[in-house]
Amino acid sequence: MITCTVRYELDPDKLPEFEAYARFWIYKIPLMGGLHHGYHMPHEGPSDIAYCHFSFPSLADYERYRAEMWEDEECLAAYKLATDSKCIRRYDRSFTRPVLEGAKLGEGSA
Repeated sequence: MITCTVRYELDPDKLPEFEAYARFWIYKIPLMGGLHHGYHMPHEGPSDIAYCHFSFPSLADYERYRAEMWEDEECLAAYKLATDSKCIRRYDRSFTRPVLEGAKLGEGSA
């Protein structure tokens, strides 16, 4: 499994537009073969930073999703919302391998 983490820099005056964008992707990612772990909106601290995390079974599955989303009308409409509203100032993506199961010390792989 591979997890994509996106760090967003937002326009704090356009959080409702960004939240609509975020809710769309929470709905859409599972339909495209992934697992969305949610968006984390500004609350305490900086008012212009948000994060999201979503996973795909493999990097190949993620790359397939990336190719398909550019052909999907709903995905293109979501990008148009973000572009037209300018709710997202910039974003950075990183990829990690999640560790999702706990274990006593000495029982997990190291």
